[in-house]
Amino acid sequence: MRHEIGYGKEQIAVYRTYARPLDGVAAIPESSFAGRPNTIFGADVDVEVLDDNFLPSYTDGDNTNVVATDSMKNFVLEKSLAWDGATLENLLWFVGQEFLKTYDQMNHLRLRADELPFEPLTGVLHRRRYDDRGFAELEIDRSGVLAHRCGRTDLQLIKTTGSSFTRFVRDQHTTLPEVVDRPLFCWIDVEWRYANPLDAVAGDPARYIPSEQVRDLCAHVFDELNSKSIQQLVWVMGHRVLERFGRLAEVSFVAQNRLWDTFFQREDDPKVRAATDPRPGNGRITLTLTRD
Repeated sequence: MRHEIGYGKEQIAVYRTYARPLDGVAAIPESSFAGRPNTIFGADVDVEVLDDNFLPSYTDGDNTNVVATDSMKNFVLEKSLAWDGATLENLLWFVGQEFLKTYDQMNHLRLRADELPFEPLTGVLHRRRYDDRGFAELEIDRSGVLAHRCGRTDLQLIKTTGSSFTRFVRDQHTTLPEVVDRPLFCWIDVEWRYANPLDAVAGDPARYIPSEQVRDLCAHVFDELNSKSIQQLVWVMGHRVLERFGRLAEVSFVAQNRLWDTFFQREDDPKVRAATDPRPGNGRITLTLTRD
């Protein structure tokens, strides 16, 4: 009988004050993002151990090798104080390496961090944000990075004009009208992989791709493109991402159509509408583009 095991700690809230500022990132024309002070660096961290060294705790209740998940939480918090980096990816790489150095029985880890974003209002005052956020995920062993994903989740972008959806299949099941100029509200998750994972984790800002720049680039494409479908929209976004960021090997999208239901519309100006949230059942579009 085959098996796969894993245990760890989820949703370790880490709030590191006065982390290293993110400076020196390469500029792109679609974004004004040039770095962040990291006066408050917030992250929701997951750690999972994937080794068969811990199988006896499953088969025999033998916890000899088991590091308690509460201890893992404390370890992450302690190491975040010693960490001298500026990005989610570098934090995971540092913490993961410290786990492998400290515990000989650990050889294979999966780590994830979701940004808990804070916006500086003054030098000391910050506002907690609840909009789109970056994330990073690493799978590592003693040889290095086995797999990685970086991304930005929960982009919520609405464009009031400059989108259409026409010439789709019409049959007895079709009630949706064709629209040559519609508002379009998309929820978008975008993620990517580097050709060289060390560009993500090593901490060199000149080779690092901030998720804020990817977010801004996608918004720029949405703004300038008169799209005929969400499929076309993410296709153009993906090609622009790979064109702009030559260090990336792959980019992926999950997009949902969350366009409001229009209840009333002005006769003298059709752009003026009164709308409400859509009924349940959201269109879902996925795309992955990988370099040859």
